[in-house]
Amino acid sequence: MWRSDIISKERFYTNGFLENSFFFKEQTMLNLHKIISFILSLTIFSFSVFAQESNPFFPWKVSSKKIGEGKYELVFSVSPAGPWELYSPIQKIDLATTELQFNDSSITQEGKFSEKGEVKEIKHPLFEEGALRAYQSPVEWTAIITFSDKDSVPAMLQGKFLYTYGRSADTSFYPSSEFPFSVVMEGGVLSDTMTKVASIDINNPVNNCGDEGANNKSIFTIFLLGFLGGLIALLTPCVFPMIPVTVTFFTKKAQHKGKGITNAVLYGLFIFLIYILITVPFHVADKAISPEIFNNISTNVWLNLIFFAIFIFFALSFFGLFEIGLPSGLANRADSRSGLGNIGGIFFMAATLAIVSFSCTGPILGTLLVGVAEQGAWPLTAGAAGFGLALGLPFALFAMFPHWLQSLPKSGGWMTDVKVVLGFLELALAVKFLSNADLVKQWGLLKREIFIGFWILFGLLTVLYLAGILRVKNSTPVKRFSVTRIAFIVLFSAITIYLIPGLTNTRWADLKLISGFPPPRATYSLYSSSHGNKNIFEPIQNDYKAALALAKKENKPVLIDFTGWACVNCRRMEEKVWPDKLVDSLMRHQFVVVSLYVDERRKLPLTEQTVVTTSNGEKSIVTVGDKWATFQTENFGATSQPQYAILTPDEKALTKTKFYTPDADEFAAWLQCGLEAFQKTSSK
Repeated sequence: MWRSDIISKERFYTNGFLENSFFFKEQTMLNLHKIISFILSLTIFSFSVFAQESNPFFPWKVSSKKIGEGKYELVFSVSPAGPWELYSPIQKIDLATTELQFNDSSITQEGKFSEKGEVKEIKHPLFEEGALRAYQSPVEWTAIITFSDKDSVPAMLQGKFLYTYGRSADTSFYPSSEFPFSVVMEGGVLSDTMTKVASIDINNPVNNCGDEGANNKSIFTIFLLGFLGGLIALLTPCVFPMIPVTVTFFTKKAQHKGKGITNAVLYGLFIFLIYILITVPFHVADKAISPEIFNNISTNVWLNLIFFAIFIFFALSFFGLFEIGLPSGLANRADSRSGLGNIGGIFFMAATLAIVSFSCTGPILGTLLVGVAEQGAWPLTAGAAGFGLALGLPFALFAMFPHWLQSLPKSGGWMTDVKVVLGFLELALAVKFLSNADLVKQWGLLKREIFIGFWILFGLLTVLYLAGILRVKNSTPVKRFSVTRIAFIVLFSAITIYLIPGLTNTRWADLKLISGFPPPRATYSLYSSSHGNKNIFEPIQNDYKAALALAKKENKPVLIDFTGWACVNCRRMEEKVWPDKLVDSLMRHQFVVVSLYVDERRKLPLTEQTVVTTSNGEKSIVTVGDKWATFQTENFGATSQPQYAILTPDEKALTKTKFYTPDADEFAAWLQCGLEAFQKTSSK
């Protein structure tokens, strides 16, 4: 880990100005294609982190054969390509890197693999104790598997085959390489998992009411949020001191004023473009992988736990325990190129600023991008563009109007205060990510009152810090209370006091201003019954067939609620819109309501797990969430939640779907439109 001040102050400053070695020297202008090559290399490097590579060297084929009740042979065959070596599962040395993995513990492998093919003894430089058994010609490996429940054999078995390959000529070695497979099982039980229902035509409903698309934050709103985040980042110690120093350098270094302004504007423009480039891999990935990938980012348990750890890490950095940044080699390379001619030098100056300020800008930008990740690639780009514009714009404006520099506040302890306050906000966000994982897995770790208790604690600590009672590393004593400091003390005190009733079991515990962020009061509380929620409406959960059967019996339309455990807007609808008297009456008495959780990680029974062909290619259905996410995408053309659909018991669309609708009257009007459509179909 390297510090943001890795480039020494001797190189950074000379009498308050940036040294020539850090910026561009008067050399021949860098060719445009070199700049483009550098940008492309950054993009390719970034995408390699996100892209999931398939192995081009070993195109495995798998087949199965029934050899007894609940017992099967699985045969894996392949022909190694070129100079690559495929290492046998049977070795004289300890090399247990070939195995089978299944989604259900009831499947076990009997004994070891048997092998068929021409095996060779090959000396690999990484293993001095002996030769490896390897194949460079067609091979078959056979494993025998058994099902503990002989009646639960699926018609289509899914699993992962792990194998090892390499190349002794150059010490290449790739253990436990993964090959996901699906294979037909003789006599297996056919899955009745639904994906596309032919009778559902959402584009031609009975009544043409509803939404045309998801009511997510608009691109412009996300851009403004990014711009706001960039303005906050400007106030941090990593960026703010650079504004007068950089602008002064440009205006003093240039031969005439116009040239200095041009260079400063280019500098700001390149900062803007660099932050946009960060999101390019998401656009490539958006076209190459499942459309549900962005929704999975916000609901995946492990990703939420990773984000929890990252935000704790960011918070500790803001508290001054350490500095975070990118590898020093990257900073040094960008710094060394900052002297390559005018345009090239300016670009690498901008890149260097982006790198060395990462310890301050990374947490803020990361918070923004994670918040909009489920909406797709373009919202990510809009947020990053707003962030980059806010960072780059001051350099251009102050170069055009240098006398404005005199009005800038001097650097000082107030910037440390900004970082510490941001640190407490990062801790609050970390708790939210942990809560997402907890809700999806239903661990019961962060019930609503515990969640709110953490937020109260962070609010109290923020107030104590701003009041000068609590100190952290590098913070300075509070000698006087400015109007700004007092305003923030009042703000965080008010927020903390507002949260306190959330710890109780009273009617004041609803906290509607933050509805959706804490876990739901009705179903995830420490109290066995919540005040004012005794008669809360509870729909059928994850049983679509039961809902259809009940709707047919009672002659009612079906209201599908595509939701998620980690969905903030879903909780807002349930806590602010559903309790409305008219909405509650309609949903309770006029519809059969079923909530389908797209982030439910509970695995389906083995006989329901399958591989289906979707409009985006083949997809494995393993969990309950996989099933309903695919059902939503294929029939209702959306991946965001909440989404509401109204169907007849025989699965015909009565209206267009409805997305997040915070206006209860508007939502009720849509429900009534659905009832009118149902009456039309009933009268025919």
